[in-house]
Amino acid sequence: MPTFYLIDGSAYIYRAFFALPPLSNSKGLQTNAVYGFTTMMMKVLRDHRPDYVAVIFDEKGPTHRHEAFKEYKAQRPPMPQGMSAQIPYIRRVVEAFALPVISQAGYEADDLIGTLARKAEAEGLDVAIVTSDKDMCQLLTPKTRIYDPVKDKWLAEADAQARFGVEPARVVEVMGLMGDASDNIPGVKGIGEKTAVKLITQFGTIEEVLRRVEEVTPTKTRNLLLEQGEQARMSKRLATIQVDCPVEFVPARFQ
Repeated sequence: MPTFYLIDGSAYIYRAFFALPPLSNSKGLQTNAVYGFTTMMMKVLRDHRPDYVAVIFDEKGPTHRHEAFKEYKAQRPPMPQGMSAQIPYIRRVVEAFALPVISQAGYEADDLIGTLARKAEAEGLDVAIVTSDKDMCQLLTPKTRIYDPVKDKWLAEADAQARFGVEPARVVEVMGLMGDASDNIPGVKGIGEKTAVKLITQFGTIEEVLRRVEEVTPTKTRNLLLEQGEQARMSKRLATIQVDCPVEFVPARFQ
């Protein structure tokens, strides 16, 4: 079956920059992110020869998540100057390989990837999301897998169950309760992963947990949910990858 490879460009820029020593060229320009990103991309192209491929980047500026919760990702330090200076060169590398680049103001790369994955599935394609981002596990389906070229590891639906204790569609339910420190998503303070998995296994969704909150035990957990129910709903929305962004999927564009 033809496969559409969606490369999470922004994630691999960060990964390359922090994983490699601060290499530089003769003019003093730091090049570690360019080198690491290009090495990763070439490995994917060489080893897998994608039928369809796109590289997806974040754009500067706020998204709907920042509008819903101004503290979203607020704990993260600014992008290092040495990294930001390399981004134009990374984009030029991608263009030199004649690979389609997708980015859109107001939308995170995750959302564009989620949308393209679902549209490709609807066209009958298999999908490989090239990323190391655990949040992408919510997108796993029988036709969509995750590939990490650095570890040379594939993740499928069963791996989400093993990692989060629930099937992919319910990953955002668990994240909505336990929060996600890396994105500054608050969740319900006082509820950790073990309790979140237990609640979602029992009730299915955050909405159902809150609707039947009087059935929740112990009392301490019930009170936390009563006090922070709206925060749980908001956290779920923040953690949910959009699959309906205004981005077109025309297969011929990505061949």
